[in-house]
Amino acid sequence: MAQGTVQVTHSGTSRWRRRTGEYASLAAALEAAADGDVLTIAPGTYRENLVVRRPVTLRGPEGAPGSVRIAPPDGVPLTVRASAVVQDLHVEGQDGAAPALLVEEGTPELRDVRIVTRSAAGIEVRGGARPTVRRCTVDNPAGIGIAVLDGAGGVFEECEVVSAGQAGVSVHGGAHPRLERCRVHHAAGNGLTATGENSALEAVGCEVYEVRGSGVQVTGRATAHLTDCDLHRTTADGVTLDTDAVLTLADCRIHDVPENAIDLRSRSVLTLTRTTVRQFGRNGLSVWDPGTRVDANQCEIFDSTGDYPAVWVSDGATAVLDACRVHDVPDALFVLDRGSRADVVDSDLYQVRNTAVSVSDGATAQLDDCRIRDAATGAWFRDHGSGGNLANCTVDGTQTGVIVTKGADPTVERCTVDSPAEAGFYVSAGGRGTFVNCRVSGSGGYGFHVIDGCRTTLRKCRTERCARGGYEFADAGPDAGSGTGPVVEDCTSDESGGLRPPGARETAEQSAAPSSAGLLGAIPGQRALDAEPAVAAVGPEQPARSSKDVLGELDALVGLDSVKREVRALTDMIEVGRRRQQAGLKAASVKRHLVFTGSPGTGKTTVARLYGEILASLGVLEKGHLVEVSRVDLVGEHIGSTAIRTQEAFQRAHGGVLFIDEAYALSPEDAGRDFGKEAIDTLVKLMEDHRDAVVVIVAGYTAEMERFLSVNPGVASRFSRTITFGDYGPDELLRIVEQQADEHEYRLTPGASEALLKYFTAIPKGAAFGNGRTARQTFEAMVERHASRVAQLAEPSTDDLTLLYGEDLPELP
Repeated sequence: MAQGTVQVTHSGTSRWRRRTGEYASLAAALEAAADGDVLTIAPGTYRENLVVRRPVTLRGPEGAPGSVRIAPPDGVPLTVRASAVVQDLHVEGQDGAAPALLVEEGTPELRDVRIVTRSAAGIEVRGGARPTVRRCTVDNPAGIGIAVLDGAGGVFEECEVVSAGQAGVSVHGGAHPRLERCRVHHAAGNGLTATGENSALEAVGCEVYEVRGSGVQVTGRATAHLTDCDLHRTTADGVTLDTDAVLTLADCRIHDVPENAIDLRSRSVLTLTRTTVRQFGRNGLSVWDPGTRVDANQCEIFDSTGDYPAVWVSDGATAVLDACRVHDVPDALFVLDRGSRADVVDSDLYQVRNTAVSVSDGATAQLDDCRIRDAATGAWFRDHGSGGNLANCTVDGTQTGVIVTKGADPTVERCTVDSPAEAGFYVSAGGRGTFVNCRVSGSGGYGFHVIDGCRTTLRKCRTERCARGGYEFADAGPDAGSGTGPVVEDCTSDESGGLRPPGARETAEQSAAPSSAGLLGAIPGQRALDAEPAVAAVGPEQPARSSKDVLGELDALVGLDSVKREVRALTDMIEVGRRRQQAGLKAASVKRHLVFTGSPGTGKTTVARLYGEILASLGVLEKGHLVEVSRVDLVGEHIGSTAIRTQEAFQRAHGGVLFIDEAYALSPEDAGRDFGKEAIDTLVKLMEDHRDAVVVIVAGYTAEMERFLSVNPGVASRFSRTITFGDYGPDELLRIVEQQADEHEYRLTPGASEALLKYFTAIPKGAAFGNGRTARQTFEAMVERHASRVAQLAEPSTDDLTLLYGEDLPELP
């Protein structure tokens, strides 16, 4: 479109000037215009660099938006240095070092201006300018969308940045604009950014989305205030505050953020009011560094899409949550590091997959009148120096209500734990804590479970309807010093015998039936006395077999020649050592824990059971029974429950053998946040503390077990030897089938035996091959096919009912 003409309507009354005039260029029209004149630009493209120095109106024709293009080849297309009105123009710039529209002075009004450019900035406001910008659009994929700097201000109403090569809106140098009902999207940098001392940004009813940086960034002593704004679909954090920044978010919505929804550090201060944060990939609220503080009131943080705590407070920062809700997240609140503090008042933490509140590394948490429900762990105070106070809180529907470990020392007052699947309050590994006027009801485990002689204080506590007992106090072990153990005052239970204080343990155990108290000690009170008669009612125990009888059963097993030699050698060492001790001689120390390696179905579990019987017959173990577990039995969904599960499995195996199948699964190669390491650490400690009470056998595939032992040297050092179970050959598999047939009163025809040998020779020996299990499954398949065949006979003979033929073999897999 060619350049058109410009009509100037003069507002003056001088008879010496024409009322109207037409000019061939915008520059000429502006030169001729007086204050208050209206310049109406005809449709066309104007290759001029315009400077508006008077308070005039510069506009395109009515009803033809976008028909006037200001598009010089370089420089600034339009500069405004007066309180003018500019409307209905299309501005294009090509200079990467200059803005497309520059406002330098006055209080101009820009309306319905569309800027499509590749400039340093779409709109730049500087100096003392205070423009009002309404319904303007900026499309600038090469630079900043809107830049306000050097003390400038202004109001932007219903404007839109549709693309920006850098920040959508940038405020610095002490500028202080206000955005109302604006939209900023598809920016390659941050959506809104304010930087520098005295810089301030206010936004009301705005939306920021589809930006490749943070939605809002405030740094370097700048301040910002956002009200009723939406921030979503960012590539980086939703909101970032750094270096003494101050931000207020009121009635805002932050969602669909792959990183932290809000991240603040370096003495920044954030105030959140009635704001929702949801669908975030890392932390919903991440607070770092001394002097950094967040105050959240009536906010909601929920629906995490990642595997991180919703609220993270560390490195000396402070967070205050008042009347907030945090839910549907992996963890609700993590407070870490000395000097870090979280104060949570009248808030709800629920639908938490792991831990609702975790306090560690010397941090402090204060919870008042809060409600925690549907979490794996309600609150966990993890280590030395970590503490705080829980007061008037309720914990409902958790695995464990409150956990205190490793020297942590919180105060818990007037709190209630309802229906925990495991313990209401669990204290272990040197944890302390003071519990006053607390109540546990409906526990699937103990009400208060204090182990390792922890110096916990319980005052005026109450338990009701706890499946395993209201209170359990386990000994610290023979190496514990004096003065260990809990202090219990005025505590009650709905159990008929009441609470037995830790100091009364000896009397209670002497009056109970003569069985082992287990690793966690006897159940306190009358329960210990009442539980034993039920055991006696079962009837007389079967006499234990001698080691010779058990070894005979071992020898009768098919194959396993090297395994049998290893077990016999170990048995001989133990037996001779026992006899040397009886003769008053020194006996070599024999570690009885074993590693079994080999493929599935090679008899590892069977040999473990026989090994336990052998040790019991030699007097090494009290019972010799076998407790078989795997990863799922030891590893919980959250830190804390894993230690409890492992300890309980160890207790069940007391006096016998704990057989951990596929033990390598406790230490996966991509462990990450896996809790298997906690099971391993707990297991190693228990093996050391109770070395004479339980024999542990870890088993699994050969290669995987070698890796497991190599990356866990603390585990490897606890085992005396590794016994490898080789795969069965065709002849041995045939013998297993023959044993199965004889046991179930079947017979193999000669043809069936030959067919089985060929079958076991040809069967694939891949990962799915089950060795002895495959032999048993083959026999079961032959029995089923035999039944289908014989069922068709009207009057089958004894041979028909017992003989298995080659045709009864299943097809090769």
